[in-house]
Amino acid sequence: MKAIWNNTTIAQSDSTVVIDGNHYFPLASIHQQFFQASTHTSTCGWKGLANYYTINVDGKENENAAWVYKTPKEAASEIEGYVAFWQGVKVTE
Repeated sequence: MKAIWNNTTIAQSDSTVVIDGNHYFPLASIHQQFFQASTHTSTCGWKGLANYYTINVDGKENENAAWVYKTPKEAASEIEGYVAFWQGVKVTE
């Protein structure tokens, strides 16, 4: 699977985990140079606390377009340290 934004592949992996219709990519599969940690967080009742990243490609910014559960609740332990995307990031094979 590939995550693409602004015509650039920002993550690629053959081992994503699909939960709630979102592909979660291992942290090691993201291209770190495009990601900047955000102070934004959200909470899911069964997954726990999500931390966000802003994506920056060629000077264009997509604020809080990626999220990770660094220490998810037990029910979502399979996505610990995995990153998912939204806000126009295309996930494709």
